Amino acid sequence: MINSEQKQNLGKLAAEMRSRSYIPYSHYAVGAALLTKSGKIFTGCNIENAAYPVTICAERTAIFKAVSEGERDFEAIAIATEDGQGYPCGSCRQVMVEFSQDMEVMLADADGNITVETSIRDLLPGAFTPENLL
Repeated sequence: MINSEQKQNLGKLAAEMRSRSYIPYSHYAVGAALLTKSGKIFTGCNIENAAYPVTICAERTAIFKAVSEGERDFEAIAIATEDGQGYPCGSCRQVMVEFSQDMEVMLADADGNITVETSIRDLLPGAFTPENLL
């Protein structure tokens, strides 16, 4: 579990990342801030593309940045949208559960205020995980 100061910091960072979104089609800015178990924070924003299927969500941007830097143990992620009700999509949930079934997931509004606190386990019950391949 992370403390309230860490939660607040992640919410604020996620909200700030919304300004970096590349969203010429949906105009729906999303930012994310991911806390690793080693204490590092990786941020991300959504990046759209005219070929819609290759668009990437803020959550996956942050996770892929962390993995590319050698981090694979995640503690929590904050996801910021305008109203604080932008839940992660199915693809993001599957990527999250790949690395941590217990990761804390927080939703934040445009000011970084945490509006929802849950876990990836609760967001993706019955998840298909690496253990299923054994």
